[in-house]
Amino acid sequence: MELTYHRKGDYLFPNLEVKETEPAVIGKYGMLRRTYLKENHSNWYQSMVMTGKLNRHLAQIEEAATERMEVLMKQLLKKFPAPDKEADQLAWAAHMNSLTAMAEETVLTELVYV
Repeated sequence: MELTYHRKGDYLFPNLEVKETEPAVIGKYGMLRRTYLKENHSNWYQSMVMTGKLNRHLAQIEEAATERMEVLMKQLLKKFPAPDKEADQLAWAAHMNSLTAMAEETVLTELVYV
C-alpha cells in the first residue's frame, strides 16, 4: 500500500480519503447511536469512520430499532388496550404517548446504548 503525503508547515500528513459505498438513511435512532459511540466508544467510532462502515452500521441500527418499536407497540397495545379514541381523545393520546415512551426506553436500552 502506497501513501501520498501533503506538507503543512513542517509536517507531512497522509492523503486519506474515506469512501462511502452507499448513502444510508439515518434517522433518530441512528443519530442517537452515533452520538453514543462518539462520546463513549471513541476508538470504535473512529475506526468505523476510517473504514467507511459507520453509515452502514447506523442504518442497520435505525432499521432494527424501527422494527423493534413496531413489535413492542403491538405487544403493549395487546397488554394495555387503549381507551376509545372517539370518546376521550386526550386520554387516548396520553395512553399512546405512555406506551411509546415505554417501547422507546426498551429500544434505546437494547439497541442504541449497548
